[in-house]
Amino acid sequence: MAVGPWVSGNCRHVSGKGLGRRRLLLSAILTLIVGPACFVRAAAEGDPAWPRVPAGVEYVHRRVGDVPWAIHVVKVDRSRAGFDFVSTLGQGRICGLATVRRQVGTVGGELGRAIAAVNGDFFVIRSGPYQGDPTGLHIVAGELVSTSRGGAFWIDTEGGARIGEVHTRIRVTGPGGIDVQAGLNQQRADDAAVLFAPVFGDSTRTSGGRELVLEAAGAEDWLPLRVGATCRGRVAAIREGGNAPLGPNTVVLSIGPEKAGALAGLSEGAVVEIAVSSSPDLAGVRTAVGGGAILIQDGKPRSWQGSLPRHPRTAVGYNAEHVFLVVVDGRREGLSVGMTYVELAALMGELGCTDAINLDGGGSSTLWLGESVMNQPSDGRERAVANSLVLVDKGEKE
Repeated sequence: MAVGPWVSGNCRHVSGKGLGRRRLLLSAILTLIVGPACFVRAAAEGDPAWPRVPAGVEYVHRRVGDVPWAIHVVKVDRSRAGFDFVSTLGQGRICGLATVRRQVGTVGGELGRAIAAVNGDFFVIRSGPYQGDPTGLHIVAGELVSTSRGGAFWIDTEGGARIGEVHTRIRVTGPGGIDVQAGLNQQRADDAAVLFAPVFGDSTRTSGGRELVLEAAGAEDWLPLRVGATCRGRVAAIREGGNAPLGPNTVVLSIGPEKAGALAGLSEGAVVEIAVSSSPDLAGVRTAVGGGAILIQDGKPRSWQGSLPRHPRTAVGYNAEHVFLVVVDGRREGLSVGMTYVELAALMGELGCTDAINLDGGGSSTLWLGESVMNQPSDGRERAVANSLVLVDKGEKE
């Protein structure tokens, strides 16, 4: 399925090659790419339609009048030295939300200068103690902060972009045959176990059950939790009733009342092992965000059956030469109706993606570039979200 020519209506295109002396050449190239319906106008000072982009980055605002669609694409040259992707948490921890713009403001220093960003994974949006919890995989600066049993985007240890199904596992073993599978930094059911790390917040926010407060058992690395690592923790305290406090050097193993007997053999001073693994093996990975449906895998678009709704969408995809950050506006009468999964997969395929994944959409869909939000979020304002995926230039440190 095709989503139409590059533009039916108008197009705005900015690349890091400079608009000044190349304006006539750029106009000719755009005409060849998108047809005569595209026009190029002079860039106005401070106009968010013409954001500052460095060499190796292109931005295209694509409008399709027949549907209508408003599409925003950031195209990143993978061969450009210094470019990297990092992920952020809403307020630097699981519990809390912030806009993409605000999250970008936390990036700098050794991470480099933020160039572009999109919202990340689906998350717990309802008000309550676990608002902000990403539903899928999330790795921030090498720390596993949210586990996964679904699709994800990550940067491998060689710096390559990857998309695929990721399954993570946290196993806690101890004396007396204790062997527990645990979730991570999430709401705990009465018949389940969850490990809470300092990045979660000030306390576990649980109710009922038994909780083991664990501290480092030796001189080896203890925190943060990383995929592929096994760490040893000593039981510093055992609490009944839930909501144990979290400190900078402690984790809490919380187990629901229906499963509390699984820890009956443990007492203060006992040592347990926490093994963190994933399939595929993401040991050493520093950046990852979960997502929804994988749209394209190894050049093959996924198929869907039945009627599919149109919504605002955010996606990330890549091929051997480029990574693409994409936002499609929706729920905006006269501007853009949004896309179905089929239409989004077709768009990513037309861009040349061999692999692509849908991220959180709806009112969360946000594309930030050059100090401005380029799209028109469907809520009428920027929505506070759980996490973001940020393109940075490590060659320009702030």
